[in-house]
Amino acid sequence: MDTEGTQDAQNTRSAHIPRPATPPGAPPRPSAPPAPPAAVPGAAEPPLLGWLRTPRPAAAPGVWTYGHRPRPAEEPERIPLRQLISGALISFLCGWLLWSLLWNGYLGSYWMWPLVLLTPDSWRDGTDPMAYVWASYLYYGLFLALLVMVFGRLGRWPELARRFLTPLVRHLRPRAPAPKPQPAADPAQWPELRTHGAADAADKLAEEARAGRMTDVDVARIGHAWRAVRSGGTPLASFTDTVLRQGAAACAHPSGRRDLARRSAEHDLLAGQVRIGTAADHERNPYRHRGVGCALEPGVLGTSLLAVGPAGSGKSTRVVRPVVEAMCLQALAGQSAVIAVGPAGSDLGPDDAFDVVVRIGRPGPECDLDLYGGTTDPDEAAGILAEALVGDLAGQLPGGDSRRAATALGQLLGPFRAAYGRFPTVAELRELLDGAPEAMGALRAALEERREQALLRELDARARQLERAGDVGVLLADRIALLDRPAFADFFDPTGSTRQVSLRALDHPLRVRIELPERGHAEASRILARLVLAQFTECAVARSDRSLFACLVLDEAAHTITAEALRGLQRLRSAHAGVVLTLRSLDDVPEGLRSALLGAVGCRMAFAGVTTWDGARFAEVWGKEWVETRDVTDRQIIAVSAAGKAFHIFRQLVTGKAATAKAVTVRTVERERWSASDLANSVPAGHAVLSVTSVKGEHAPPVLVDLRG
Repeated sequence: MDTEGTQDAQNTRSAHIPRPATPPGAPPRPSAPPAPPAAVPGAAEPPLLGWLRTPRPAAAPGVWTYGHRPRPAEEPERIPLRQLISGALISFLCGWLLWSLLWNGYLGSYWMWPLVLLTPDSWRDGTDPMAYVWASYLYYGLFLALLVMVFGRLGRWPELARRFLTPLVRHLRPRAPAPKPQPAADPAQWPELRTHGAADAADKLAEEARAGRMTDVDVARIGHAWRAVRSGGTPLASFTDTVLRQGAAACAHPSGRRDLARRSAEHDLLAGQVRIGTAADHERNPYRHRGVGCALEPGVLGTSLLAVGPAGSGKSTRVVRPVVEAMCLQALAGQSAVIAVGPAGSDLGPDDAFDVVVRIGRPGPECDLDLYGGTTDPDEAAGILAEALVGDLAGQLPGGDSRRAATALGQLLGPFRAAYGRFPTVAELRELLDGAPEAMGALRAALEERREQALLRELDARARQLERAGDVGVLLADRIALLDRPAFADFFDPTGSTRQVSLRALDHPLRVRIELPERGHAEASRILARLVLAQFTECAVARSDRSLFACLVLDEAAHTITAEALRGLQRLRSAHAGVVLTLRSLDDVPEGLRSALLGAVGCRMAFAGVTTWDGARFAEVWGKEWVETRDVTDRQIIAVSAAGKAFHIFRQLVTGKAATAKAVTVRTVERERWSASDLANSVPAGHAVLSVTSVKGEHAPPVLVDLRG
């Protein structure tokens, strides 16, 4: 954890992580957390206190828990408003008519018999007239109440009152101030710190919150640091001393930032959620999901997310940007590490939201990308590089995978590292793959000088394979030539002369954005995207410390999905890591891998405008459900008697239709949750169909989400 006692040691271990231009001691730019409308319990206290005290109920995965009110699983039977008002009016008129007839004696006096039987004769013969008058009025009131009860029940007056009068009374009634919670149960008083012997730190933090000097990022960050204390990773005395000296700024991110300059989405850092929209009030949505907020969090992103939709459907602005922003906020809270990859010009967030921005192909780079993923193992580096170079052509290679390509690269990377103490540059690797005599001779001489006999045999084997027809080295040389261009001359330098981003640092809360040169170097961008994906899946699983959630956001992942990448995605669930992928169409994925891709990810999202053949894949993976259907048929009524025939003839002359009767057949059938036609034609603009699965195995059905809500 980032207390002061461990800050220097952590910075020493992570010295290879590039830092932003702002020095660690620079003043942060805090911004107040978003305050939803009904969250503030008192007008005098800061919004953060209301945000802290709002309970987060247990909900289905993907549900925005801030202020969420669980709904029943099934929709209650709801009478149409027009029918409810007309029924209430008719029952009132009928009751009024009956009372008028009784009161005026048109129906006789039989309704007065109970009064006559229950009162003495002396009250009616004039001995005690006032007693009879009071008894009569009481009887009239009881009888009138009975009529109101009977006709009110027939006209559903209580339901009409609940639907109209109750909200009006609740709106007009003055709201009483919420009772102030006791310190032992008030989250703003940090009761857990008080319980475990850090009362001074709790008082300091409560004072900072009341003074408005604490943000939601500070709360999440200090809470994460306290959990490290409870697990034994940080001494209690060091944590308390840091909090007493620095207050809300304690345990800060290595960059010194405590918040983002601006936010474009609604975040709940106490639950780690970012809101992306609202479930539409649509008949295809389950009743308990209608109208609730939809959110993403590490618990569901750990199963990886695939979003498919055409350009302009909102993938980047409505999903990718909020997720990247949420991961950056959680990184500032010491809870995650994020790598955002996209074409140059894509809106993944401002530069000041990241520690490092790598602009590949731009002149004068401030930071570089490690081509070999920070590893020192030649075989591991060869496997990652082979996946990036020829992973999309693995099915066409001998053996149907990239193992031979990895072997060919390993026969060069191992000897080169043993000879020079580093991996080759792009130009040097291209010469070796081409079998240039000067490069091969110099490498052989260096190995002979070091007496590396085993590596000399590897080099000789590579030289023999170069003479064979169809050697995979020719293809590797052609692919590495795409990176050996003048635009990339200042990049991928393994000599240590440049600052490089290494994905081996995923155990630190780093924030990195990588811009790919999509324009003019499309094939090179795809190679680099596959390289980052391969490095991420390898490094995330190999982490010894998995306390941070590692997230890779790959905007526009066309031609990057391979069989090896899918195997890597499946390993991320148990490594506390996940990947967010966006595609314009599933056609950008090899046909044999489309179903496997949808099965490998736990969260799937189909945007408005997908094609029917893409919708068919989603419909297949979402499966079917049992629904109740009603079939209504009209059958002609045949009259038997003469009067009935005459009535039917008269009715047909008046209405122009034959006398019919409706027959309703109720059946339970199995139907697709969302068919291919529904996904292609029934999803409105600005909407998407989302299904999520948590790393614990909980899942939510596909829900139509309004991304603008």
